[in-house]
Amino acid sequence: MELLDGKKVAASVKETIKQEVDELVKNGKRAPHLAVILVGNNGASETYVASKQRSCAETGITSTLVKLEADVSEEALLNEIRQINDNPEIDGLLVQLPLPKHINEQQVIESIHPLKDVDGFHPVSAGNLMQGYPTFIPATPFGVVMMLQHYNITTAGKRAVVVGRSNIVGRPMSVLLSSNTDYGNATVTICHSRTKDLEKICAEADILVAALGKPGFVKAHMVKEGAVVIDVGITRVEDAGSKRGFRIKGDVDFAAVAPKTSYITPVPGGVGLMTIAGLLKNTLAAYKLNSGYTS
Repeated sequence: MELLDGKKVAASVKETIKQEVDELVKNGKRAPHLAVILVGNNGASETYVASKQRSCAETGITSTLVKLEADVSEEALLNEIRQINDNPEIDGLLVQLPLPKHINEQQVIESIHPLKDVDGFHPVSAGNLMQGYPTFIPATPFGVVMMLQHYNITTAGKRAVVVGRSNIVGRPMSVLLSSNTDYGNATVTICHSRTKDLEKICAEADILVAALGKPGFVKAHMVKEGAVVIDVGITRVEDAGSKRGFRIKGDVDFAAVAPKTSYITPVPGGVGLMTIAGLLKNTLAAYKLNSGYTS
């Protein structure tokens, strides 16, 4: 069993990005610029946004945080998005999810200009991904792909099972693994809450991606000997004995599952760090797209 070390891979990706950004600035060009809109005071969201800003600083990418109150009107939020869409000095925009219940999340996603959609959630981005056209890949699946590539894990001809069908992870992950690319060409099954024989299907997977948001859901008997297990789950679980009052758990029962695997991601320290690496790669790509820059 070998750990898929998100910290190690993310550091390598960020170093490559930093070198490219440093070269841009050295040649008299501005650095790529990411804007993040954060609505309300969700603790997990605030922590995640702060991590994104730190990563931007580490790679030389400029970041701007627009913080709005939880009771902000939908129209006021959409107006902020329009202003950033129209700002040629900002390359990428993401609105941190989840949003307060009075705001239509899908309308917000669709209001972001597709050329600045570094989260890869816009229907245009999703359509391009489905058609195999160049596009912004949702950051978490993008991070998983980079991790598989870094460890030279073969996907072609493998049986891959993705547990979870969200537009953020499950669906795009299944498209990437089945695409005709170096990190694709797998035979993919998507499982969800209505799947019959879920445990049996999971146990047949050469590559198992757990992205359903249920801590410890994947047990040892659901995993094939020698499988590659990618745990996308990141859930805060109350823990009175912890200094922070909670701990982070993944969707996989790591202690029981790890001995059966060839490769497995830890939580924390796995896919979460790669998600930010994917976002940074998308931001650099957006800069090149919007500025007409060619290397």
